[in-house]
Amino acid sequence: IACLVMCLFAEFDDAANLLAANPDATTISIDEPVEIPKNQHSRLQEPGREEDDELLGTDDSDKTELLAGQKKSAPFWTFEYYQTFFDVDTYQVLDRIKGSVFPVPGKNFVRLYIRSNPDLYGPFWICATLVFTIAVSGNLSNFFIHLGKPTYHYVPEFRKVSIAATTIYAYAWLVPLALWGFLMWRNSKVMNIVSYSFLEIVCVYGYSLFIYIPTAILWIIPQKVVRWVLVVFSLCLSGSVLVMTFWPAVRDDNRRIAVATVATILLLHALLAVGCLAYFFDAPELDIPPPIIPAHNGTTVITKSH
Repeated sequence: IACLVMCLFAEFDDAANLLAANPDATTISIDEPVEIPKNQHSRLQEPGREEDDELLGTDDSDKTELLAGQKKSAPFWTFEYYQTFFDVDTYQVLDRIKGSVFPVPGKNFVRLYIRSNPDLYGPFWICATLVFTIAVSGNLSNFFIHLGKPTYHYVPEFRKVSIAATTIYAYAWLVPLALWGFLMWRNSKVMNIVSYSFLEIVCVYGYSLFIYIPTAILWIIPQKVVRWVLVVFSLCLSGSVLVMTFWPAVRDDNRRIAVATVATILLLHALLAVGCLAYFFDAPELDIPPPIIPAHNGTTVITKSH
């Protein structure tokens, strides 16, 4: 016991000598747990930036995710390569749809729902469902508007399906491709810009279009005021998903370029909604020429339509 007490006093004397030589030295108490700094080389950040960095993901977190889920990628010409893009279950798709319909302020859609497992299953079927919903609802709307007119004969317009498919799929693929290329270009100019992958951007755009499926069904109501209210409501929901996803990625860029980028994203999104409403539901009525009825004596009779 005497030897132990002497050793303890010797340690206390050494600690006192160290403190006397270096008053700024840090001492660790035996009763308190040792805390290791999480990030010793982190730079000073502005207030409110820690949450965005966590949502967008840092290089360390991305490398950790890649190492944790490291897979052997198959060649792009094989079926297994494209099978990975559809490797999602029903619960994941429904959760992502719910996140696109009920966006949470301050939360990044890619970081919360997409980055762990980006897919093409949801965007593909959402776009396909939206195509047929717009085409069928547009035909029904035209039918109900002219219902009861004696001179009207309903003829299904199947060309609306091809027009809607071209418009929706072109928007869901070409706009993300252009945005992905723009972010990659700006990332080479400004190092702080976070760049998303092309598949992640396609997921964001695909899931953001889901809100227009019930909206297109409600567009059957032959009231322009109701239709425009639905357009504004759907545009606010889906547009907020795009803004909260891409604004943190471009805000460190030049202020004018960042604002112009987000404004262009919203403008194209609004043009899609307004264009679909104007073409498929609010198209102007064309003057149909009166039918020509041949008479029995060889002359033709032109009937007037009122």
